[in-house]
Amino acid sequence: MGFASPTLRLTEDQYRTIVGHCYDGLPNEACGLLVGPVSNGEPSGAVSEARPCRNEAASALTYRVDGRDQIAAMRAAEARGDEIVGCWHSHTHTDAYPSPTDVEQATWYPEWVYVLVSLRDDEPVLRAYRIRDEVIAECRVVLDR
Repeated sequence: MGFASPTLRLTEDQYRTIVGHCYDGLPNEACGLLVGPVSNGEPSGAVSEARPCRNEAASALTYRVDGRDQIAAMRAAEARGDEIVGCWHSHTHTDAYPSPTDVEQATWYPEWVYVLVSLRDDEPVLRAYRIRDEVIAECRVVLDR
């Protein structure tokens, strides 16, 4: 089985921003939004900005992107002609794979790419998914150098 589209393209700085924010959020889950170009309602896979956000839930088991942070991200995206194309959050003690709660929350934004960062092991693991109609499909992640 191959990867779902799009291929998520992150710069090394964006990768460090995402993973660093996940560690900074410990012991709680951390979260953020991905901004990028959209074509025909679908993310291209390019990311113009990785925006750390506050976890309104302040929980080690779940996350909720702070509403003010989401509005600020929407405005910043619109100003550059982009859209919010996804989000990320950390799993502090489990695999970088969507939980049942993650799948349920994805019904609100089925067009997004969902990035999960597992902090369970010595090295962080970052993976990306499309979640539509409760079907989870992994996307390839490429670090642009």
